[in-house]
Amino acid sequence: MTTGSGAAIPPSTVEGGSAPLSDTGPIKAVPVRHPGRWVALVIIAIFFAMVISSFVTNERWDWPFAFQVMNYSPVLEGLLKGTILATIGSMIIGVGLGVVIGVMRLSDNPVLKFVGFLYTWFFRGIPRLVLVVLFGTGIGYLYPKFDIGPFPFSQQLAGWLGMSSDLTLFTFNVNQISSTLIWGIIAMGLSEAAYMAEIARAGIMSVDNGQREAASALGMKPSLSMRRVILPQAMRVIIPPTGNETIAMLKDTSLLMALPLSTELFFQAQAIGNRTLKIMPTLMAACMWYLVITSVLMVGQYFLERHFGRGYGNTSVQTKTDTTKTRLMGLTIGGGK
Repeated sequence: MTTGSGAAIPPSTVEGGSAPLSDTGPIKAVPVRHPGRWVALVIIAIFFAMVISSFVTNERWDWPFAFQVMNYSPVLEGLLKGTILATIGSMIIGVGLGVVIGVMRLSDNPVLKFVGFLYTWFFRGIPRLVLVVLFGTGIGYLYPKFDIGPFPFSQQLAGWLGMSSDLTLFTFNVNQISSTLIWGIIAMGLSEAAYMAEIARAGIMSVDNGQREAASALGMKPSLSMRRVILPQAMRVIIPPTGNETIAMLKDTSLLMALPLSTELFFQAQAIGNRTLKIMPTLMAACMWYLVITSVLMVGQYFLERHFGRGYGNTSVQTKTDTTKTRLMGLTIGGGK
């Protein structure tokens, strides 16, 4: 190559040497071998093959009967009316009340902050099974009816003053709604709210304070900015643990059999096992239903995480969108490199 004056320009040289770049051949990179991975893969494959073989060859598992139990009407009724209904009801109570408690714990009001802390301390400290039994069997015994008056101790005060009326506005008969399913849902929902409060609090704290200041500068009230600005951004942090809590609640519905609750999946499966003396096949039928519903919830959680995670990180959807846009513009990702 020559310049305008005709002087030759020496070829570029490699740093630290005098060999021209054109003389260097292509780099032949040899990948690092990992023989340990293949050995581990073979061992794991053999182990799983042995497990599957034991499941298939052992007649005591009685898989045909297990699949038959899955289609029994009492089992399907327990799945729909007990397991799924209890999961939905408990999570509605838990998520709704948990967000409120979480906001209370972040409040500047010391009374609200203390009440939120007291709630989480109490319901996180008592096992969920104990709460289910307490609400399912104890509430109806301790409070067969609720007499609602205009103020506390109104009945005692009316009796002390010799009044003809006990000042009761209306009476709520607890035994009329003493369905074990309802009390089980309430107990598990109140317990779940304590955990969801901490999840919501962590999600809200993950949002930068500048977002609150920007919302305030736009004239938004704190409640409006919480609904329209803070919570939508906090959902990216809230969704993953909430999905885990939903799956855990699905499995915790098996605790309702302690009431006992006949319309519940595990209760029905165990009852069939006790009648037929085929315990393991009926338990496996319940396990397979739990796995099916859990798989559905995991798929839903994946799509929710992807939806609320848009704009954060290089997600698959964002990468696909960016690639399409840059191809239409005749560019490549990375500034045309």
